[in-house]
Amino acid sequence: VCIIPTPYYREEKTAASGTELQFLVQYLMLRKNLSQALFSWQVDTLVAQACHTATAHSCLPRQEPEHVLKVILETPEEMALKELAETLQQNIDHMLWLEQRENITTCIALRPYSKGEVTQYVEKFQLFK
Repeated sequence: VCIIPTPYYREEKTAASGTELQFLVQYLMLRKNLSQALFSWQVDTLVAQACHTATAHSCLPRQEPEHVLKVILETPEEMALKELAETLQQNIDHMLWLEQRENITTCIALRPYSKGEVTQYVEKFQLFK
């Protein structure tokens, strides 16, 4: 039996309506080019990369709940992933995953945020296909 928890909601104050409930989302940016010709990684390996990154990030000390919506987005290649990591460095808590055996940067996991807090950082990326 699989029990799917209800996504966690956090109250946020808005100028227009006072208080509003916002559900938390954890975005994961995964390199699309790892599935293509040069690397040819299988889908299960790519899914494992996203899982490694989300799990590693959840082990960091934090005060956020465990149950959040996870969204996997794609970056075209490693440079885009590294540039995003640099952009996030100042303001957004995240984990950049380096696959140890191959020593390849594969994925970024953001800590759970309300969508509005991180939209500017992730809006240019598409859902991973």
